[in-house]
Amino acid sequence: MPAPLRMEVEVLNLRTRHPFIIARGGQSDYRTVWVRLIDGDGVEGWGEAAPARIYGESTETVLAALQAYGEHLPADPWQPEETERQWEQTLALNPSARVALSAALHDLAGKQLGIPVYRLFGLDPARAPRSTFTIGIDTVEKLRLKVREAEAYPILKIKLGTDRDEEILRTIRELTDKELRVDANTGWTVKQALRMLPVLEEYGVTVLEQPLAATDLDGLDVVRQAADIPVIADESCLVAADIPRLVGRVDGINIKLAKCGSLREAIRMIALARAHHLMVMVGCMIESSIAITAAAHLTPLVDIVDLDGAALLANDPFRGATIDGGQVRLPEGPGLGLSRR
Repeated sequence: MPAPLRMEVEVLNLRTRHPFIIARGGQSDYRTVWVRLIDGDGVEGWGEAAPARIYGESTETVLAALQAYGEHLPADPWQPEETERQWEQTLALNPSARVALSAALHDLAGKQLGIPVYRLFGLDPARAPRSTFTIGIDTVEKLRLKVREAEAYPILKIKLGTDRDEEILRTIRELTDKELRVDANTGWTVKQALRMLPVLEEYGVTVLEQPLAATDLDGLDVVRQAADIPVIADESCLVAADIPRLVGRVDGINIKLAKCGSLREAIRMIALARAHHLMVMVGCMIESSIAITAAAHLTPLVDIVDLDGAALLANDPFRGATIDGGQVRLPEGPGLGLSRR
C-alpha cells in the first residue's frame, strides 16, 4: 500500500498592475496559497487557493483549513470523487482551499499518466472560446490608459456598480469599438438595473453579469425579462445545488473554481446548467497562472470565458494557460502543464 500523498503549502504575494476596483471596493495586493501534493516518487501536483472575503475566506482560514485537510490525504490521486467527498465532509465552507487540493490532485493524476488534464476529461482545447479582459472601475484618465493597455484583447469586460456608470461606458466606447460586456458585481438595485438597460444597449453591451444582490432572485427575474442581452448569475450561483432556483430567472451562470470547491463540482455545474438550457461562463479571481490554468482546462465546455486574473498581475510567478490576443491557449505538458518562471 503506497504512503499517503504529502502536502506542502506556500503563501504567494501577488500584485496587480493597477488597483483592481469593483463595486465592493478594490486593492492591488493579494495573498493566495500555493498547494503541492507530492507522491512517493517525488512527482508534484499543484493547486492554488484564492480566498475571497465575500465567501467567508482569508489567507489565514485557508492555511488553517489545509491543516485539517492534510489529515485526510489519499494514497494516490485515482479516487478523486471519494477524496473530494471526504474533504467536503471535513470542512464544507472552505471552497478555495478545497479547489487548490482538487487542482493538485488532477495535476498529479495527469502527470502520472503523462497527459494534460483536458485529456482526462476528453476535451479538445481548440474549442475554448476567447476570453474577456477586465477594465476595473477607475478615473477617466486611468480608464483610457487601461483601454490602451488592453489593445491586444478583442473583448472587454467593464466593471460597473457606481454613480458614474454611464460616464465609464461612454469613456470606453469613445476609445474602442470592441465587444463590451458588463459586470455590476451586485452593485445595482432593480430600479437602477432597469434604468441602465437602455444605456447598455446604447453602448453596445452584449452581456450583463450579476446586476443585483446575490439573494435577490426575484429581482434577477425582473431584469432578465426586461433585458435584450443575456443576464448571467455570478454571486448568486456558487455550487450545482444553486442552479435549479435560478432556472427561468437568468440566462446563464458563472462558474468559478474558488466558489464551487473542486474541478469535479465545476463539471457537475456545467452538466446541470446544460440540462436546464443555461449558458455557461467560467470566471476567476485575482490569482496566479496556477488557478487560471486549472479553470482553463474546462473552457472547451463553456460559452463565455473570463480568465484574465493572471494577465492583470505584475508578478505572476508561474507559466501556464494564456489568453494572448484573447484566445485561451492551454499548455501541452502533462497535468495542468505549469512551470515556474
